[in-house]
Amino acid sequence: MLQVHQFPCLSDNYGFLLHDEASGETACIDTPDGDEYLREAEAKGWRITHIWNTHWHPDHAGGNAAIVAATGCTVIGPAEVERLGAAPDRVVAHGDRVRLGEHEAEVIDVGGHTNGHIAYHLPQAGIAFVGDSVFALGCGRMFEGTAPQFWASLSRLKALPSATTLYCAHEYTQANAAFARHADPENPALADYAEEVAQKRARGEWTVPTRLDREIAANPFLRADQPALQARWGGGDAVATFAALRAAKDEFRG
Repeated sequence: MLQVHQFPCLSDNYGFLLHDEASGETACIDTPDGDEYLREAEAKGWRITHIWNTHWHPDHAGGNAAIVAATGCTVIGPAEVERLGAAPDRVVAHGDRVRLGEHEAEVIDVGGHTNGHIAYHLPQAGIAFVGDSVFALGCGRMFEGTAPQFWASLSRLKALPSATTLYCAHEYTQANAAFARHADPENPALADYAEEVAQKRARGEWTVPTRLDREIAANPFLRADQPALQARWGGGDAVATFAALRAAKDEFRG
């Protein structure tokens, strides 16, 4: 059995520890704050054996060195993680497989936020760790990639089983909901979702993880192939519409 332990990190990141009860192995999914991961693992009584990085940004791989120094764990991630110091012990890319005990994760190319960004999909568990590629009601800022690349990445995520639970890395949902309502104001699924988010945040509750089917119904960045959004944003096709949405979100102050 796999357990996911989620906890806040830094100002708006989430940390995730993925634990396999049978083998006793535990993977850090990214490392925003190495000391916090070590404290959380100790509190759970779990031994950190792996780090699975999604991309190189410091709020995702900046804790690697501290955790490795304390545990001697194995670092797995895309080659770009080397930009923060030592290269991963194992570099992985699209189509590779990684294991935690007897559980296997598929590596998916989700480049766009950064060029080497990857996600980890565990099909038997019905979960995926997607880093900053897609958020609840949003997607990552396109720092390095291109619109065709990013749309192809989101399309790969959309092709996962619709009930997949998505563990994204930040609590951005309320701000994302404001832009989503601006982008797609006549979407009833989005209206319901945005209201639920507002209520959760008013109670101090998390909005992560989310489910893929909810995002496909309400997240404008996953709906750039829909005629209504294409007509509203003048895209004409999914890539152009995605590009228009991403540019608008970058400037949105609503």
